[in-house]
Amino acid sequence: MESIELNQFWEQIKAELLEALPDNAHPWIHPLVISGYDKGVLTVVTGQIMGRDLLRKNHYKQIVDVLKKITQNENSDFNIIYDANAAKSLKKESDKLQKKVAAAAMKEQAMENLSYMQSASNLNLKYKFENFVVGENNKFAHAVAMAVAKAPAQKYNPLFIYGNSGLGKTHLMQAIGHYTLFNNPKLKVKYTKTEDYINDFISNSRNSKDQVENMSKFNRKYTNIDIILIDDIQFIEGKKKTMDQMQHTFDSLYNKGKQIVITSDRLPKDIPNLTAALDSRFAMGLMIELTAPDEDTRFEIIKKLANDNGLVFEEKALRYIAKNFSKNVRELEGAFNKVCAFAEITEQELDLKLAKEVLKCNETENEISIELIAEVTAQYYNVDIKDIKGTARGQKISTARHIAIYLAREITEKSFVNIADYYNKKHTTIMFAYEKVKKEICVNRDLSSAVREIKQALKVI
Repeated sequence: MESIELNQFWEQIKAELLEALPDNAHPWIHPLVISGYDKGVLTVVTGQIMGRDLLRKNHYKQIVDVLKKITQNENSDFNIIYDANAAKSLKKESDKLQKKVAAAAMKEQAMENLSYMQSASNLNLKYKFENFVVGENNKFAHAVAMAVAKAPAQKYNPLFIYGNSGLGKTHLMQAIGHYTLFNNPKLKVKYTKTEDYINDFISNSRNSKDQVENMSKFNRKYTNIDIILIDDIQFIEGKKKTMDQMQHTFDSLYNKGKQIVITSDRLPKDIPNLTAALDSRFAMGLMIELTAPDEDTRFEIIKKLANDNGLVFEEKALRYIAKNFSKNVRELEGAFNKVCAFAEITEQELDLKLAKEVLKCNETENEISIELIAEVTAQYYNVDIKDIKGTARGQKISTARHIAIYLAREITEKSFVNIADYYNKKHTTIMFAYEKVKKEICVNRDLSSAVREIKQALKVI
């Protein structure tokens, strides 16, 4: 027989043997390798001495019967021999398998440990860097958060993230915790809402015979960690005793070289009755603002949601949602989920027609014009609309003109050529002004605030 035919012949026999022999014989059958077939005698090789002996002793007749059945030869016989080289090969395969099993077990155990640590740290599994959509409004904040996650307490300590509700502050903060636990599981991370910290402090500081022990446990809970993530610090306003305790927590962690990350809906100086001590401590690190995402980023956010959930959609529908829900990410996701629910319940396609029917935003689509944006921006800066449209180069007028151009492109989705026609300028000049504001808005707090307030006046956020 040719080697290919011989192997096929053996595979046929082996299949029959596995059917005919009991399960406890299968581990000895699988490793057998055919050596030859001559004059009705099948010779196989094994690297298992025990397997050879057991098959000879307990299953020789059954094996021969299978051979006779397949070959139709009453003189069929079976010979099994032990081979040292086969034993070495078998041992190598066994070692490889054991290593794979051990590695898989270690990985599974590591994932279980990570899941436990995430739960113990009070982290939400959906708030990770992997599903944080980066746009012009948050790329600086994202870069800083990633730097903190990679090197806790090395720089940007404390990190103070502020901005309106629903812009991703909690997501970014918890992403730091998840990244740390995954890449450096020896570090201890704790996420807490300020309200929970306040309630915990009040509960443990009540006068009782166990007050000293309770406060000792409270202090260990919030200071025997490597990274603390404190959410919505603005809720501490007016709570003098809690602020004093927060100062103690802050000092203890900072002096031990631990990372502190804080979020708020406003700057420390704007939190009523915040103690000067806490104000100065929050301000000693880096403060970064999260602003509302632009339309392209909003589109990418809901597109990612749709893709992550395996939804089939028309991009125009997502564009429509992104255009009309610009206040914050929560509102955006709420609108998207509403359309998805209607699509599922009514078994309709997630297209532009359905989005318009469900959200009923048609009446606002074309209300805001290039001219209206220019007028509101001129009012904000207290300059004449003719100067914005003209060639005046004063700093205030230039800034107003650039912002009006930027907002016209962001809000109306008019082309650069359309905007250039209104301002009677070259479209390349309009593009330059737009890109200038787009870049500076991420690093210039005053410019960012101006854009946000003009948008509010236009009722687009």
